[in-house]
Amino acid sequence: MAQINVAIAEARTLAHAPSLAASLAFGTHFHLRLGDPSASGELADEVIALAIELGFPHWRAQGTICRGWAKFKNGDVKEGMSLLRSGLGTYRATGAEQWMSEYLPLMASACEITGQVEEGLAFLDEGLEIVERTGERWFEAELNRHKGQLLLRHRQPEAAEELYRKATSIAREQEAKLWELRAGVSLARLRRDQGRRAEAYDLLAPVYGWFTEGFDTPDLKDAKALLDEL
Repeated sequence: MAQINVAIAEARTLAHAPSLAASLAFGTHFHLRLGDPSASGELADEVIALAIELGFPHWRAQGTICRGWAKFKNGDVKEGMSLLRSGLGTYRATGAEQWMSEYLPLMASACEITGQVEEGLAFLDEGLEIVERTGERWFEAELNRHKGQLLLRHRQPEAAEELYRKATSIAREQEAKLWELRAGVSLARLRRDQGRRAEAYDLLAPVYGWFTEGFDTPDLKDAKALLDEL
């Protein structure tokens, strides 16, 4: 957070529009990943305004996607979904593929919330295909976890568990602790619902115990609440 704030401030001081657009866009991503749609949306608005003014279609598309997710999460489902779809379409039109492995799960999550499970699975499969084709694997664990969630909605707990385990394995190999925590929460909830509460606690507690800061973020709050319940 500190580094992002420094980058944005320095870009403003330099009055260098490409640097400012990039810094603001990274800020929207950061808040989005931490589960703060309001903060992400505020930065996204500035990205979009700057991109329109100076003709940056790439950054405008990114800002539109993040603004769409912010609106969706804040309860404006119709407008949020519209912005997500238009932003993703504009981003595809630029020819860019970087970050697609993150944007497609946003669409899948929106589809899950609105009950469009099959479309959500298609977005995730596209994301996994991009991962294999390009080697951009930083979001691979999350793609597998998201797919597990949707398959669980499809009443396929065995397939969901396999994907949660795969997500955990990938996250551990990459030393990506936030993704490991999310996979651990998903798997622990499945174990809880299966009546295996002690096992659920034992698999989640060590991952949660690794963290030394960030306890006010949604991910760590959710993990702590689940551990307390278990």
